[in-house]
Amino acid sequence: MKRLNIGLKEVQGVYDGPEGKLWELIMGEQIHIGGFMESMVMAKKAGIKEGQKVLDLCSALGGGLRFLVKNFKVQGFGLDGTKTMFDEAKKRAQAEKVADKIEFKLGNVLDIPWSEGTFDVVWGEDAWCYVTDKDKLVQGAAKVLKKGGTLAFSDWIEGPAGLTEAEAERVNKFMKFPYMESGKGYEAIIKKHGLTLKSSEDLGPHFASCIDLYIRMLSEQLTFDALRIIGDNMEMFKGMGGEMAFMADLARKGKFSRGRFIAVK
Repeated sequence: MKRLNIGLKEVQGVYDGPEGKLWELIMGEQIHIGGFMESMVMAKKAGIKEGQKVLDLCSALGGGLRFLVKNFKVQGFGLDGTKTMFDEAKKRAQAEKVADKIEFKLGNVLDIPWSEGTFDVVWGEDAWCYVTDKDKLVQGAAKVLKKGGTLAFSDWIEGPAGLTEAEAERVNKFMKFPYMESGKGYEAIIKKHGLTLKSSEDLGPHFASCIDLYIRMLSEQLTFDALRIIGDNMEMFKGMGGEMAFMADLARKGKFSRGRFIAVK
């Protein structure tokens, strides 16, 4: 599948600017499909336990780590490449009185600044689609896991029905993804780096219903709020709505999806 020339600066532009605020508006602070309930499902499948050291790669606003600290009493560590997200994550952890339980670092997830064998769990939620090299990302995640540690992540992926080059380019361009991996592609990468795949799930129907929900929220409830974020630019708002409708149609056809993966070192 064709890759776009989108790097860290372009992704930082998304989450340093109005697009990041729009995603938070419709998806909440966790900025991923399904919010709290999907985090709970993945945490239970991963066997998250009290006291474990959990690294969230692409930790954004820190919502995932705050969820894990509050509900599973883990030690949280977050790495994100966008300064706005990094600064906000620290502020929100402080406000919720969990700052002493989470360490955030600003940096590139392709160069993880912790030692080999540090973590019980490496975690990611719907964000690795922004990473330019998924193979290197998983390799790094495997390296910092302890023996017997767990890799648990979800991501936006190419669906089992497959995307045409034109469809993939349109989605990637709108979303600022360098490229999307497929479910089978992630499975191969996980196995390549010495991890045992425990589960690989295609969550397409739920993914499609959530995109439909976001379109309804923007068109039926949050129009004023969204327009304020983008400077009351109605043409931009309509254009974004068209792209989201295109993605929803692809998702319903099984071409565009979301996957959840659990593996053990």
